[in-house]
Amino acid sequence: MADLVTSQTIQDGPRNAIMKFTNVSDATGEAAVVKVNVSDLTVQPRTGAACTSVTVAGIQFSTYNMSVTIQFDASVNTLIATLPENYSDYLDFSAFTGIPNNSAGGKTGDIVFTTNGAGTGDTYVVVLTLIKNYE
Repeated sequence: MADLVTSQTIQDGPRNAIMKFTNVSDATGEAAVVKVNVSDLTVQPRTGAACTSVTVAGIQFSTYNMSVTIQFDASVNTLIATLPENYSDYLDFSAFTGIPNNSAGGKTGDIVFTTNGAGTGDTYVVVLTLIKNYE
């Protein structure tokens, strides 16, 4: 059996994307699972340019008995945030430009999740507010 996961795109406009992710674990957990694949986001409507990366403007989350590590995908993944277990919060990065993808070699522009300490029935809900980049 595998973790019961969902991914929902709430908004995918020319500038912003809002995506919701859930997990009900069967104790197998997730390891560097691509949650935001920038190539799946809509293109810039005026130029037709593809989205190449995202900047994280906010993270709203709730965890139950597991933590979640969120990273930019690269040859060596770059940490965005670690969401602690048994906690709910909203991390708002809009007071500045947000958290850009500053990964080094092999960066894909994608975002991956890894769960830590997941047991049967443990859960998370994560909503990412993203600013789309067309480089």
